[in-house]
Amino acid sequence: MIKKKISKILVPLDGSKNSFRGLEMAITLARQCEATITGAYSIYAPPHSEFKGVGSVEDSLNKQVKKFMEDAKLLAAQNGIVFKEKLMRGDIGYNIIKLAHGKSNFDMIVIGSRGRSSAKEMFFGSVSNYVIHTSKIPVVVVK
Repeated sequence: MIKKKISKILVPLDGSKNSFRGLEMAITLARQCEATITGAYSIYAPPHSEFKGVGSVEDSLNKQVKKFMEDAKLLAAQNGIVFKEKLMRGDIGYNIIKLAHGKSNFDMIVIGSRGRSSAKEMFFGSVSNYVIHTSKIPVVVVK
């Protein structure tokens, strides 16, 4: 028997098909548990750089992120789930863990197994792998 009720689910999103599948799984779980979902989109940004991104590239990325988050919010609403969004900049894995263990008191993380950073994965390990090994709350990985 489950002793702890799941009421808040964190879903890291990056615009990939796998992250959207993670969202779909989180919606299924949220419907069964009457939970809310927070979709977190973290944009990788080095700690400090003299080179700042070109404005038009950043504007384009912001538009893509906004569109993806709107689609995620719409899908959740169509299934009767409250969806909150959180945008972050910095190290992606670290941001996810920091948010999950912060003041929001999430009960679970649902994450897609592979996102957009496949070339970087070969050298540094995947974000989902980092989250699995550093999270203090349950993590569901969706393939």
